[in-house]
Amino acid sequence: METLRDILDAAARGVFPPDDGTTAIVPQPSRRDAGVLALTAYSVVFTDEDPRWVRAALRSAGCDALAAPLNPRFLAALLERTGRANDTVDALLVGTPLPGPAPLDLVELADSAHPRVAYARRRRDEVRAWAADGGVVVLGRGVAGRLEVAVEVTDGVRHRGLGRLLVTAARHLADEPVWAQVSPGNARSARAFQAAGYRPVGAEALLLPAG
Repeated sequence: METLRDILDAAARGVFPPDDGTTAIVPQPSRRDAGVLALTAYSVVFTDEDPRWVRAALRSAGCDALAAPLNPRFLAALLERTGRANDTVDALLVGTPLPGPAPLDLVELADSAHPRVAYARRRRDEVRAWAADGGVVVLGRGVAGRLEVAVEVTDGVRHRGLGRLLVTAARHLADEPVWAQVSPGNARSARAFQAAGYRPVGAEALLLPAG
């Protein structure tokens, strides 16, 4: 049986499951991370709940089977069942590592109280952060141990391409695929990631532990 990490690693290489409308149910990769990953005509529900309950809840979503895993009715039922919370459904993108130095000067932050770094530490492991003039880039181990990136640009220097440089820098700092979760409504961020060579893979709804 494939794990969530198996599916993610293959997707990072451009190898996707058959687009046959299947919904796979796999165990959570950790106690922290549960949720739904939707690829092209293939979805993965990663949860430790009874698969029979999950299948029944999917059938009760009242919509096409392809849409059921990210349907609000199913997600609401899963949230109630698990006692978890959800912020949004994100677009999921991935970028391959790049050789050579980052395209801007970075200084690693040994112990930062920056809000973006503090947020990452609540949701990721092995978090590292680097500061640039006007921004910060953060890398950490997220869902299924994948390497995830987050960046923040200071308000006064927006619209100058710094976001694109920061997410490009993340690819230079890594020696494995770098994953990004982007709210679909955040068009500026989505454009920055795609301009930096990140490829859309699918959509993801994370179920966050209570509190």
